[in-house]
Amino acid sequence: MGTVIGGGVFFKTASVVAANHSANMTLAAWILGGILTICAGLTSAELAAAIPRTGGAMRYLEYAYGKPVGFLMGWAQILVYYPANIAALSIIFGTQWVALFHLSAAWQLPIAIMCGLSITGLNFLGAKVGGSVQSIALIFKLIPIAVIVIFGLLAPTHTVIHLWPITTGNHLNWGSAFSSSLLATMFAYDGWISIGNIAGEMKHPERDLPRAIIIGLALITVVYTLINLVFLKTLPIDLIAGNQNAAADASMKLFGQFGGKLVTIGILISVYGAINGYTLTGMRVPFAMAEEDSLPFSHHFRRLSPHTFVPYFSGSMQFVIAFIMMLMGSFDLLTDMLVFVMWVFNCLIFLAVFRLRKTEPKLARPYRVPGYPIIPLIALIGGLFIIVTTLLTETGLAITGLGLTLIGLPIYFWHQRHRQA
Repeated sequence: MGTVIGGGVFFKTASVVAANHSANMTLAAWILGGILTICAGLTSAELAAAIPRTGGAMRYLEYAYGKPVGFLMGWAQILVYYPANIAALSIIFGTQWVALFHLSAAWQLPIAIMCGLSITGLNFLGAKVGGSVQSIALIFKLIPIAVIVIFGLLAPTHTVIHLWPITTGNHLNWGSAFSSSLLATMFAYDGWISIGNIAGEMKHPERDLPRAIIIGLALITVVYTLINLVFLKTLPIDLIAGNQNAAADASMKLFGQFGGKLVTIGILISVYGAINGYTLTGMRVPFAMAEEDSLPFSHHFRRLSPHTFVPYFSGSMQFVIAFIMMLMGSFDLLTDMLVFVMWVFNCLIFLAVFRLRKTEPKLARPYRVPGYPIIPLIALIGGLFIIVTTLLTETGLAITGLGLTLIGLPIYFWHQRHRQA
């Protein structure tokens, strides 16, 4: 659960509500997003159990489709996924900091940059420091969630939310509103792909892994839905739509000025911890690829600091890319782009389950996805829906994400020829 719960649920509500202006469609989108995530987790876990190699999803794709596809996954993580996460969450950190201390909006970007830079600096002090920050942030991550849900549900309200029929507000197109709402929830559920990695630690993965995935992700879905229910009960819908300070505003209304500020500080620590997690993990992806000489200039990317043994060159390049993204993108633009790019690879992972069942029926599978082929089909159809929706509604963003990813192919083949020369 710790890999999935982050800052997204506090801030993506603004995007979901802006897309539909409907309380019941907002709740439905979060529930469907959770169901899709459960099916995706159950499906990808089959590959995690069958191909227990360091590198995770990159190794599944390499095994199923060959080295170029596996390289592209790693390349997308280096150029899009980790830097965009760091940039987007740093921007939201700056937004919340400015709102909390009533600063000028001009401070938002400098604070975002200082936030990302400080976390990169902390991680240069060693993996233990980064791990300690992560442990502290995990506690603070859960406190604001628990406080908002418990007190928000108990607080008296005059708002009535009708769960059926699911409608849109402001005369919006139903299909367009719902697809945009579902896409917006996906960032908050990010991290599910790591869940299958625990298969190797289980004595009976065929029994225990699906139980762990279903229970863990179902609990997250319930928590996310309840948080959104509290926001919708506490604030008028027009004050939530497009308002990335909605969580802070709801906290102020529930707990007053002082209590609301304390909860907001907890949210800030949660976001700081999420950025730390992406920084800690992200800088080690190019390092791992460079160890195999998979990247141009691998001798730079595999450099470690002599005292803390941190891949400082990889970490520095990661921050430079994130810094450029902070200058050029918004929170929603960056998160939508990284969700789109990663779901392209997620769909390839779902297809790989079908492919390997056919081409390698004797492959040792300690865990098989339950409900095959229905569960993988749901995951695949949901993933394709996200991809097609993004292509149709945010074409420029999708093309940018695909372009940054596909640049990796000529670089891969050039580097292979250079190695053989």
